[in-house]
Amino acid sequence: MAAGVGSFEDVEEDLSEGLGDPAADVLTEAAAAFGLLASPARLHLVWALAQGESDVTALAERVGGALPAISQHLAKLKLAGLVRSRREGRRMVYLVDDPHVVTIVRLMVGQLADRKAGAAAGAAGARGAARTGRLHGLGA
Repeated sequence: MAAGVGSFEDVEEDLSEGLGDPAADVLTEAAAAFGLLASPARLHLVWALAQGESDVTALAERVGGALPAISQHLAKLKLAGLVRSRREGRRMVYLVDDPHVVTIVRLMVGQLADRKAGAAAGAAGARGAARTGRLHGLGA
């Protein structure tokens, strides 16, 4: 994990310390960020950029989207401050702007991938959670 990026255990520890509820504007901003990540294409882009910076052409090839659509998704992620870009010669290179977003995406995708692997291996608990669409341990 990148330096300065907290782990899931750090988040659990913070929550167990009895922190008060976040301010309404913080919750609104978090909901907007989660809303942007609710798109499979944008989530895939953040996942890809978490592995390293890339230009729009390579991202379009990796996520299987048309160049204009990928550019639009990147523009939305950039506006939200989730990714940033820099010019490298004649091309724009994109990278994740907030390493904490990488942690959240990796935790969520990792949990779901583990659950799917468990279901494929015949793990009864994972199979039941997958059938109900619930995130294991989150009560969602």
